[in-house]
Formats: sequence, structure tokens, C-alpha cells
Amino acid sequence: MKKAVSLLLILCLLICAFPVTASAAANEITVYNWGQYISDGTDDSLDVIAAFEEATGIKVNYLTFDSNESMYTKLKTGGTTFDVIIPSDYMIGKLIEEDMLEPLDFANIPNYQYIDETFKDQSYDPDNLYSVPYTWGTVGLIYNTNYISDQDAESWSCLWNTNYAGKILMFDNPRDAFGIAQKMLGYSMNSTDSSELRECADLLAIQKELVQQYVMDQIFDKMERGEAWAAPYYAGDYLTMVEENPDLGFSYPKEGFNIFIDACCIPKGCKNKAGAEAFINFLCDPEIMAANLDFLGYSVPETAAKEYLDPEVTEDPVAYPDDQTLARSESFSALPIEATQEMNDLWLLVKTSGANTTLYLILTIAAVLAVIAYYVIVGIIKRRKKARRCRKWKQEQ
Repeated sequence: MKKAVSLLLILCLLICAFPVTASAAANEITVYNWGQYISDGTDDSLDVIAAFEEATGIKVNYLTFDSNESMYTKLKTGGTTFDVIIPSDYMIGKLIEEDMLEPLDFANIPNYQYIDETFKDQSYDPDNLYSVPYTWGTVGLIYNTNYISDQDAESWSCLWNTNYAGKILMFDNPRDAFGIAQKMLGYSMNSTDSSELRECADLLAIQKELVQQYVMDQIFDKMERGEAWAAPYYAGDYLTMVEENPDLGFSYPKEGFNIFIDACCIPKGCKNKAGAEAFINFLCDPEIMAANLDFLGYSVPETAAKEYLDPEVTEDPVAYPDDQTLARSESFSALPIEATQEMNDLWLLVKTSGANTTLYLILTIAAVLAVIAYYVIVGIIKRRKKARRCRKWKQEQ
């Protein structure tokens, strides 16, 4: 349920809490976040960025990415400077390992006190030096109940069901795609065993013939409009989609699923660290967090924020699954460089192999042969015409 808190009251309180000064008004920060991952003022929701700008005088340049991998590539290649990024747990571990994050000054983030202890001391940031939880969530199976039975949706095998060929969507990133295949085969989502990774690639290659499209944010339009019937995706986004299409259902497949924490970090090379920490602190305010994540559908890492949410939200088994369900979940860990590269290489082979590639090659070869045949035929015709002209000329002599 949207509008869980009085947005007008929030704005009034924040303006008082963060007085605007002339020097602050000149500040800017650049935030790099997932697509459709912040409350933006639509549907009478709180416009988080506008509220922050009004409360602090700090201008926000807001950019989005669609996967942890694309975010990482952007950071690694440079060209754009970011002050705040919001990656997922395993990617945070990778960024820390590669010395790509700034340690946080928690004196500038007093609202960190509201983050529940459950979400601190995580393996990806064991000393709580580089990250502040933004939200947490899970991955499950979204399906159209008009075409797919609840029984079929209890397993990831639904995404390999030939009855739904052409109506299946799949993650367009290797870590999530391999994670599902690993659970299908009974392996850990953090396996680095080459033979297991190859088995997963083989399984994904079989699925490729059934997949309508590999997607990330495109899933919203396709599932809401009924263009596709089944897709793995984030529980929080399902709660947004089902408002547009009530025929959608959600399941936590029996084989297991991913649970994740997305957190705010400051990358090396940021231009306004104090402004970035002010933004992170703003997001951690319980009322802001409640309004923001109520709109998004994702789960809050603060008990204090739950006090501002409707019980209908906090008791939703999709947003807040019970302990029995969570027992089947597994978090991603940062993989060694070698395993990551192998997974990426195998994923590329999956996406470029199969009947579609074979058909493409056949058509390409056919086109080349057709061009060759055309020029051969044209050449023969020209030679015959020339021969006839020669015979005619000889006869006239």
C-alpha cells in the first residue's frame, strides 16, 4: 500500500533538520543506482531526490544501471565519476577486494544507528567499513496464472518447460542465470568447480531455445502486458508489477533461491564524499526509508522503518518470507577472478550458440552463395552476348 506516511510532514521535518546554506547549494553529487529503484514522486509517492535536494541544497545527478556487472564495468573503465553507488552484496565484496571503495565516515551518517544488527557484519563487508544497507530482497519466479499452474511454478523447471516456449524470459546477466541453473542441479550458487559450471552452461543452452528474450528492466512491460508468461526476477519488483497486472503470481522455487542485500557505497575517486554521506544518511532516516521502499516494494533493513509501514506490507509473505522459506535461500559471494571469467565465457557461449546461431550461419552462407551465383550467371550471360556479337561480326565480313 502506497503513501504509508505523511509525505508533507516528512518534507517539513527534513527542511527543518537540514537547513540550506549558500555553500551547500553549490554542492552536487552523482548517484548511480539500479533502474526503477528509488521513489520518484509518481502515484503520490515521495520524490526522494527532490526531497533531499530541498532539505540540503545538494543537487543530485542520477544515473542508472541494469546489472552489477554493467555497473562494475563502468567503474572499471572510468570516464564518469560517481559519488554514491548501490551494488549488491557479492559485488561489494569484489569492489572492496579490488580497493575500489572509500571507507565511510559514520560521523556523517548518524542514521546508521537504525540499521538492524542482522544486516551488519556481513561477509562481504565484515567490519562495516564500506557499505550501508539500502534494502534487501529475494529472487523468485514470476508467472502469469492464466497460463501457468501454481504447481508448475513451484520449480525452476518451469523455465525449461517446452509448453511455454517463446513465453519465457531469463536474466540477462551470468551470475543470476547461473545461480538458477546451479540450484536446478543441486549445486551451491557460489560453486567455482569448472565441471559444475559447464553443466550449468549446458542446461542454460538447452533453455535458450525456449527463451523469448534475455532481460533486466524490460521485464516490467513484458510481464505486465502478458507478452511473456514466466520470468525469474526480484520479489520487490513483482509487488510493483502485480499492481498493474493482478493475474501475476509469485513463487519461491523448491530448489532454492537467491537472497541479497543492496547497499550504498562510495567509490574511489568520488568528488563530494561529504555530500555522498549526507545522501546515504538521508536514505537511512526511518520515515524516508519507509516511504521509499513502500513505493518500491522491497524490504526494509530497519525495524524502525517498519513502524511507518502498513501491516499489510510487513506481513506480506513475498516481501517478508517466513523462516521456513528463507531456509532455502542462499546469498552470492564474490567469486575468484578465474571462476568469474570462466562463468562469463560460458555465458557468452550460451547466448551465441544453438539453433538460432546455426540458422544465422546457414542464412549467411546461403546469401553469400546467392551473390556468387548471381555474378556467375551474369558473367555467363555477358560472355554469351559477346560470343553472339563476335559471330555476327564475322558473318558480316
